[in-house]
Amino acid sequence: MLTLTSPVRTPLDRLPASAKLAALAAGTVLLFWLTSPWALALALAGVVGLHLPWGRPFAAHAARMLRPLWPFVVVVAGWHLWTGEIASGTAILLRMVTAVAAANLVTMTTRLSDMLAVFEWLALPLSPLLPPRRLALAFALVIRFVPTLSERMDRILEAWRARSPRRPGWRVVVPLTLAALDDADHAAEALRARGGAG
Repeated sequence: MLTLTSPVRTPLDRLPASAKLAALAAGTVLLFWLTSPWALALALAGVVGLHLPWGRPFAAHAARMLRPLWPFVVVVAGWHLWTGEIASGTAILLRMVTAVAAANLVTMTTRLSDMLAVFEWLALPLSPLLPPRRLALAFALVIRFVPTLSERMDRILEAWRARSPRRPGWRVVVPLTLAALDDADHAAEALRARGGAG
């Protein structure tokens, strides 16, 4: 499975995972309090500014991680252009891109094991119902599988275009589902081989 952590080391990597996740949560709440497109544009500029000091490779990696977001941007922008609610649509798009870019910055500068430890600590109150280790592992697997499924989708689309001039549409759903189930099966086998989730 792919990792979201950037190969470029930055001073942000040395900050505690708990502090970065808390800042991300607070920043996301603040984004939903902001309604002015100008204020949201400043917030986005601030998040972009946090990417730029660490060099072009780091910024390019962050831009690549935003690629799965663009279909949603196109749909939201198209809808608000059609309805004529330009200001509202702009605010939604700025809020969405800023939140995702900030979350990507945290995952790029935080080891998965550190995030896993934070999730496990947060899940301690649920320990009578669900072992915190298992819940934290579920979060970690979701984070790990997102880029893997995105890459799988790209490969399936490339294979379709190489064999057919028609648009794939819903036809890629079945192979993508089978690929996801296959990856999940391999991950389960690897967990069992290592003694389970604990």
